[in-house]
Amino acid sequence: MEGLPTDLCLKIFQWLDHQNLAAAQLVCRKWRALASDDALWSDLFKERWGIDRATFYAPLDSKSWKDVYIVQDRCDRVGLGLKIIREGDEYFLVHQGEIQRHLGSRRAESQPFDSVDCPSLLDKILFFVGDMESASIQAKRSGFL
Repeated sequence: MEGLPTDLCLKIFQWLDHQNLAAAQLVCRKWRALASDDALWSDLFKERWGIDRATFYAPLDSKSWKDVYIVQDRCDRVGLGLKIIREGDEYFLVHQGEIQRHLGSRRAESQPFDSVDCPSLLDKILFFVGDMESASIQAKRSGFL
């Protein structure tokens, strides 16, 4: 795709869904710039949630359509209330789809503790609550709860 004009590359990227578009951003700097195009993410948003919601959630200030899409997707997955979510080994405090705070990583807990880097009791509780919330989501999906 190096020799292709930008507008042709964007036409190709229009065929991708949000997951593949996010993956394409990891290929190289050119693809990152192309796959971050505001018009692509605007079209994805309109396709998934409709024009009425797109008009209501149109990005303001420095936000992009990609940012708005990510927040709306997170709202659909975890809801609007205050939640602790786990993505991979990372834990986040989320309110109304926006990440409010990075709580830490499970990987850091598996390393030996030293006096300076020891996770607090609050962090351990937050990790536990995050694990319980993740487990309950799986149980709800499978019909146990």
